[in-house]
Amino acid sequence: MKTILLKCDGCRVSSVEMSAGNTARSPHASRVTRHSPPAFTIVELLTVIAIIAILAAMLLPVLSRARITAQKKQAAVEISQIVGAIQQYDSVYGRFPVSPAVQQTASTLGGDFTYGGSVIASNLASLPASYVAYTTNNSEVIAILMDVTNYANGQPVQANLNHQKNPQRTIFLNAKMSGYNPADNDPQPPGGVDITGVYRDPWGSPYIISMDLNYDEQCQDAIYCRRAVSQNPPSSSSQAGYNGLFNPDANGQTDNYLYHGKVMVWSAGPNRAIDPVEPADDSENRDNVLSWQ
Repeated sequence: MKTILLKCDGCRVSSVEMSAGNTARSPHASRVTRHSPPAFTIVELLTVIAIIAILAAMLLPVLSRARITAQKKQAAVEISQIVGAIQQYDSVYGRFPVSPAVQQTASTLGGDFTYGGSVIASNLASLPASYVAYTTNNSEVIAILMDVTNYANGQPVQANLNHQKNPQRTIFLNAKMSGYNPADNDPQPPGGVDITGVYRDPWGSPYIISMDLNYDEQCQDAIYCRRAVSQNPPSSSSQAGYNGLFNPDANGQTDNYLYHGKVMVWSAGPNRAIDPVEPADDSENRDNVLSWQ
C-alpha cells in the first residue's frame, strides 16, 4: 500500500492510501474548502454613500450654472428675434407694431413706450404713478408680429382684429407656444407664448419691450432711462450710462438715459427680479439679459 499526497490549486486534499490494483478514496477527498468573497461592512457602505453624496454636492452647482448659462443664451436668441421682427415690421409698414391706444399713451408720456407687464407692475411702489401705463403686457406686439387675430384662449386680439395691423399677414416672428394659462397662477411659468399671447423668457417672466414711438432714433426704456439705474458711475455728474446708454441732459441729472436705436428688449434674468432704484450692476439687475448689451 502506498500513500500519495494529492495537490490541487486553490484547495487542499487529504492524502489517500492506494494498494496495487485498487484505488481507495479518502472520505474527505471530495471536500473542497471554498471561501466566499467578503461582504461590505456597514462602515464601508456608509463611507461609499458619503463619498457619492459629496461628489453630487460638488456636481450640482456646476450643473446649475451650466443650465443658467444655457437659459441666458436662449433668452439672448429670443430677444434678438423679437428685435429683428420689430425692425422688419417697421421696414415693411413704416410704423411699429403697437395699438392706436398705446401710440396715444406714448405721446402723452413723452414719446416712447415700454411694455413692462408684471415685471414693472411688481415694482410700482418704487416708481412714479405714471408708470402704471407701462404695466401693459407684450401680447399685442407679439400678436401683430405673429399675425394672430385670436389668442389661444379664444379672446380676440383687438390690436390686430381682422389683420388690421398686419394686412399682408406676414409672420415676422416664430415663437414657441407654451400652452400655459396664467389663470393657473404658476409661481414660475414656462417660457414661450402663453394662451393670452404673453411672450415669457426661460424663467417665466414677460419680455420687456420698448420702442421709439416718436421716431427720433432714440429709444427710452421705462427702467433703464432712470438715473438711479443707468448713470455710470452712480450718483455723479456723468452723462454716460451703463451698456452704452447716454443722457443728453447736462450732468446726467435727469431720468433720460437713452439708447441710440429704435428698439430695446430685455429680460429680468434668472432671479426674475429688478430694482428700479439701484444701479444696473446691482445684484438684482446684473443678471438681466439686454438686447443692447
